[in-house]
Amino acid sequence: MFAGMDYVDPVKKSGVKRKIVFAACLVMLCITMIKLSPSFGSPSPFSRHEAGVTHVLVTGGAGYIGSHAALRLLRDSHRVTIVDNLSRGNLGAVKVLQNLFPEPGRLQFIYADLGDPKAVNKIFSENAFDAVMHFAAVAYVGESTLDPLKYYHNITSNTLVVLEAMATHNVNTLIYSSTCATYGEPDKMPITEETPQHPINPYGKAKKMAEDIILDFHKNSDMAVMILRYFNVIGSDPDGRLGEAPRPELREHGRISGACFDAARGITNGLKVRGTDYKTADGTCIRDYIDVTDLVDAHVKALEKAQPGEVGIYNVGTGRGRSVNEFVKACKMATGVNIKVDFLPRRPGDYAEVFSDPSKILRELNWSAQYTDLEKSLRVAWRWQKLHLNGYGPSKV
Repeated sequence: MFAGMDYVDPVKKSGVKRKIVFAACLVMLCITMIKLSPSFGSPSPFSRHEAGVTHVLVTGGAGYIGSHAALRLLRDSHRVTIVDNLSRGNLGAVKVLQNLFPEPGRLQFIYADLGDPKAVNKIFSENAFDAVMHFAAVAYVGESTLDPLKYYHNITSNTLVVLEAMATHNVNTLIYSSTCATYGEPDKMPITEETPQHPINPYGKAKKMAEDIILDFHKNSDMAVMILRYFNVIGSDPDGRLGEAPRPELREHGRISGACFDAARGITNGLKVRGTDYKTADGTCIRDYIDVTDLVDAHVKALEKAQPGEVGIYNVGTGRGRSVNEFVKACKMATGVNIKVDFLPRRPGDYAEVFSDPSKILRELNWSAQYTDLEKSLRVAWRWQKLHLNGYGPSKV
């Protein structure tokens, strides 16, 4: 051996060459197979408009109401894209929908935050949406009084981001999921669409601000806009595929139906009824309870009837008010559990009596509530709760 020189074994060198050649051949084979695939080079069905197919972006589609809306849209042969950051929604609900509609081009889920304008613009640039159903929002009155900035950001600012993206990418149909909380506590009942809007909590104020932004933008736009102000939502999918599974840490702020079920299951030590000194027949609040199946049907009818350059504003309710005491009685009957009830002082931001006059939506959209048996709606929801003791399980991307 000469100093400073390395000896290379020709056998080892030959083996290395063979591995390189084999790897190169394998890569070429993979590329060839991909090119031969029917889908290679063809755009995603979600990225192009297709005659006879309506592609709907459902924001908040992993949530309670949004997932039920996505189910109905898919059942009606629409193409659906769900965008959700899972802060309140459940990935398990999306998986249920994916299992029900596994065909290519039917459903896609995008994990994103509507508070990120760049992410939202990217979603709109890569997908050919025909319409937007905007459900995504934090939606607890009590929580809104404790953390108002979260509500103004999440509801008002995020709606502005969505609207800007729609304008930029020429998406011209918006179905906006609003709330009766924009009315506040009116002097006269029932509430019509002409009732003055004087919200008394940050949740209602944030929703009204979002409505105002949409209406101001619409004045110089040909966009088709439908604003649905709905009342207290209950129930679940009659076929037991979807249900309500709120975050455990939000139980204190959640819907009364969830609180009743938690008490019936022993998760909480009874039901807390806040406020027994309102000016109502039994002293408890009166609300208009709308079944989620009816609510979704109203959104679909609004989508079908939306016209370019027109705005429709509708109350979505049963037209009948029920007191909290009546609701608790119905929940006890539905669950078969003698739920313990604790009566506490009023909750900030609550109002005594709210129920709708749904005559306009009946007249113009031919919609009326069909699931008006309170106990029956609760029984359907309770059946799902008993079969899903852990909800949908953990929500992880």
